[in-house]
Amino acid sequence: MTEPTREDGAPWRNFYGRRHGKTLRSGQKQHMQTTLQEIAPRGVTWAENPARAAIDPGALFADGRPLWLEIGFGGGEHMLAQAAANRDVGIIGCEPYVNGVAMFLSQMAREEIDNIRVHAGDARDLLDVLPEASIDRAFLLYPDPWPKKRHHRRRFVNPEFVDPLARALKPGAIFRVATDIPDYVRHTLEHMCARPDFEWLAERPADWREPWADWHRTRYEAKAIREERTPHYLTFRRL
Repeated sequence: MTEPTREDGAPWRNFYGRRHGKTLRSGQKQHMQTTLQEIAPRGVTWAENPARAAIDPGALFADGRPLWLEIGFGGGEHMLAQAAANRDVGIIGCEPYVNGVAMFLSQMAREEIDNIRVHAGDARDLLDVLPEASIDRAFLLYPDPWPKKRHHRRRFVNPEFVDPLARALKPGAIFRVATDIPDYVRHTLEHMCARPDFEWLAERPADWREPWADWHRTRYEAKAIREERTPHYLTFRRL
């Protein structure tokens, strides 16, 4: 039986999040048509790279700098802050929600940040083509919790997603997860601590209750705190 394919020729992958919201403003549309094209990694989409050959990180940033990856950057507040504070690092952000990407691009242009590349799509497509052991740090910040038990397989912290992430992370690379949902904390620890290729770095309660020293609060965290939910900060190291 032939596998169903998408319009770009890719094998069909279920995607459960939102891709579009309100109509973009004219300036946002312009950034999607110009700025995004300038900073989108080449060879990520199936139409560009049907063989799924590994892309060249040197083509993203020509100076061989460390690469960080943010999966689902939302409005991009954290990614912008990290890029501004770490100009010698190249950051790749993945976000399928068009309105979030457009909002981020406008802010990035205003702040004249140039060390970010954006894949406006499913992180799985990027993970397909990242070379093995190419990423120095990864962030998963306030992912969709999919609270119903029958939807838990949609959560990012499952082998379908973490296996290719593990392949792309360098030995010793750090993987940070932030969430305000207690069951997502439990789910993440259950899955990550059972893996032989990661270790949880917490030694005391403050290590998951207090934010990282270089943390920049996102709008999702601000909302969680307003609604009296408690953020948790989990740090794992790729072995």
